[in-house]
Amino acid sequence: MKQHIKLKLKQAISHVRFPYWLNILNQKATAKTYLHPEIDLIFAKYQIPIWVTQEYSPSGHNWDAVELATGLNRIYRLILQRNQQIVPELIQELSSHSLVAGVQVGTIAQADLPEFLPTQMSVVTDRRSRDAIHLDDAQELFTQGNPEITVAILDTGVDLDHYEFKHSILPGYDFVNIIDGASKFVGDYIGYDDDPEDEVGHGTHVAGIIAAKGERMPVGVVPKCRILPVRVLGAMKRGNKRVGAGLVDNINSGIKWAIDQGANIINMSLGIQHTGGGLPHQEVVDYAQRRGVTIVAASGNDGQEQLYYPGALPYVIAVGAVDELGNMANFSTYGKQVDLVAPGTNIYSTYLNNDYAFSTGTSHASPFVAGAVAMLKSYALEKGGKHLSDSQVKYLLKHTADRIDRRFKHRKAGFGKLNLIDALRLLEYQLFV
Repeated sequence: MKQHIKLKLKQAISHVRFPYWLNILNQKATAKTYLHPEIDLIFAKYQIPIWVTQEYSPSGHNWDAVELATGLNRIYRLILQRNQQIVPELIQELSSHSLVAGVQVGTIAQADLPEFLPTQMSVVTDRRSRDAIHLDDAQELFTQGNPEITVAILDTGVDLDHYEFKHSILPGYDFVNIIDGASKFVGDYIGYDDDPEDEVGHGTHVAGIIAAKGERMPVGVVPKCRILPVRVLGAMKRGNKRVGAGLVDNINSGIKWAIDQGANIINMSLGIQHTGGGLPHQEVVDYAQRRGVTIVAASGNDGQEQLYYPGALPYVIAVGAVDELGNMANFSTYGKQVDLVAPGTNIYSTYLNNDYAFSTGTSHASPFVAGAVAMLKSYALEKGGKHLSDSQVKYLLKHTADRIDRRFKHRKAGFGKLNLIDALRLLEYQLFV
């Protein structure tokens, strides 16, 4: 895909309806080539012709009150019509203009992909990670989830035909489309479509932790909930390694799309560092907050005190990892942004081609917590007819986590280790006592 600039204006252009960027990829004739006379003059000065599109699509025919309050209607994607350099002077001039609230150049986010170690299939393999969160008791005494609760998985896609969770899959979408530098990418990088098939394995492994039936592996946290696969990461070659990669703005589009499709929870086993401009994912996380959608994200795998987004945003539940002994994993990124920790080493789950694999990382701790959120929401719906708010879910998880020392919040473990059974007991007490 050609380079683009994301521009947020202080006021929306109300007299022109601009197309959504995704809709013009194969229909350039529908795109506008102008935005505002003063902005257009700046691009003309630097001899950069553009197509002007909306960065986000409204959830309905028109923008609703929540979208307007979040300012999503004022954000535009200006796509360069030809491959040329975006000079710093252009960005500086746009940034300082009185009409402009913010400007960013479209960037590619990269994150190391953990290794996957295929092994012989077994329903008892890696029981200890499920036992660590008291999963069996939680499912037996409370719930295995509810099909009215949907968990969106924003990742490398999902193996749509895997028999462990095929029953749970909703129609998803693929937001990976990076044509420039295509020789560095592997897999389906050239098309936006409705086929979020996983070609890497990362998202499939995450999906099994959340929703596997447990035929040839331990059962997922909420096998009766629905899974919404949203492919936002492809794989890029970096030396001899593969890394997850995707346009940051397309990840944002995936977040909004998932929310508009009715997702109750979004799992993002990914994270990027802040490299300038506004905080990554801020506007769509704000949108999720206003819609009451809970976002769970991996804290990172560098073993340092660092901020990775969206986990570092205050609204998002950032999840670190503990090892097989319940101690903090040495790779788990830490800091004040970490809220909870969950099992994250040698986790056994689904893999490509109806296979299974072990993998390690905070990427695999995050779906345990996302599944826990789905279980709490499911139980409240089933037994009390109530829709738990995001703040209520966070209260339950925070006040029932197992502390790793006497501190209420630990620098590395946040509020502590996920305790699913205690969170459900507290919910039951609040619902019925």
